[in-house]
Amino acid sequence: MNPLRTNRSWPSSGLYAITPDEADSQRLLERVKAVLGAGAAWLQYRNKRADADLRMRQARLLQPLCARYRVPFIINDDWRLAAMIRADGAHLGEDDGELAAARAALGADAIIGASCYDRIELAREAVAAGASYVAFGAFFPSPTKPHARVARPALLADAASLGVPRVAIGGITPDNGRSLVDAGADLLAVISGVFDAPDPASATRAYLSCFAPSH
Repeated sequence: MNPLRTNRSWPSSGLYAITPDEADSQRLLERVKAVLGAGAAWLQYRNKRADADLRMRQARLLQPLCARYRVPFIINDDWRLAAMIRADGAHLGEDDGELAAARAALGADAIIGASCYDRIELAREAVAAGASYVAFGAFFPSPTKPHARVARPALLADAASLGVPRVAIGGITPDNGRSLVDAGADLLAVISGVFDAPDPASATRAYLSCFAPSH
């Protein structure tokens, strides 16, 4: 397991829950509370369909909930929003701005993640620019991103030498997640598998079983 390079005592392994495109803020809050209560390690706020005002409102609702459960609150795509509300970090894709600029704005203790898709060279560049973790995927067909680039599990082992947590994303289920943890994933990032489940808390616990010691 690669530790998280920050002065804050955040976990560096477990379920990385990512919110869905939910317009109903109260429903979103209730489902996130269930997921955090069941033991998710990190939460990323992501809502591709929301306008700036809704993103701000929802982020401000979720932030104190994460603080209550001592879970880092990370904003997808928008490091400026993360800086504005003093979130714990931001996650950047390849079109979301300079990682170094995000690091400068958010500070040394912020968690800043980078999408590296299927390319180890992107991960090396991200870590050199100050990334706290690197994310690879999709490893399996994903309902959220059906046309996503496909990553090989071997990428997770290749990235071990970078010294930061490795996040796996894309079509991960409780049945296939163990294989990615065994391949080197520190965190499993999940959207629909948790938030589209009839019981998000039970789904969260099922994902956490991927991290249980093998017998």
